[in-house]
Amino acid sequence: MDLQLLPLAITMMAGPQIMSAIILVTHRQAVRMSLAYLAGVTVAMIVGVALTRHVVALLSESISLGDPADTGSLGSVVQLVLVGLLMAMAVKNFRTRATSEAPAWLSTLLEAGPGRAFVVGLLLILLMPTDIVTMTTVSVHLEQTGSPPAAAIPFMLATLALAALPLLGYLLFRRRAETVMPKIRDWMNSRGWLINICACLLFIVLILT
Repeated sequence: MDLQLLPLAITMMAGPQIMSAIILVTHRQAVRMSLAYLAGVTVAMIVGVALTRHVVALLSESISLGDPADTGSLGSVVQLVLVGLLMAMAVKNFRTRATSEAPAWLSTLLEAGPGRAFVVGLLLILLMPTDIVTMTTVSVHLEQTGSPPAAAIPFMLATLALAALPLLGYLLFRRRAETVMPKIRDWMNSRGWLINICACLLFIVLILT
């Protein structure tokens, strides 16, 4: 198991990903909707890591990614490019913070069914830029260290555990959660830009360290 990848799980769920999980526990069918969402997240992670791992493996066949300890290696350069992209995303989120609004589809989750929750979980992981960058970073690390695909399992389990936190809180503290979760949902909806910036900065720190 490669435990170095575990901190990257935090960036996988920061932003609309965890916001969706929180919204779903305020749904009238909280458990059913949340389980469907977690299923979508699980499938997306398996597919996403497999695809990025395949692409990175193909790249390494023609160009060596080098040793992860070598800051001049291609793998390290790729990670630095990803850092640059994340910095640009953070700056964009900050500059547009005054007009930033939560995606309209977030509010529609309260009226959605399990099928929609599954699709949201699937697409948020597969199409979210920060998640694509994260999974690519995981794949680059696995390729550089010569680790098998199974080495990504702890990372995926950690991501799934974070995605399940709202549901676990709901199941353990149902009465209190029914009061607190809507407040957290509204707070996060109004500060999505800040959450996105924090996610980008956290990921940058994790890559550089």
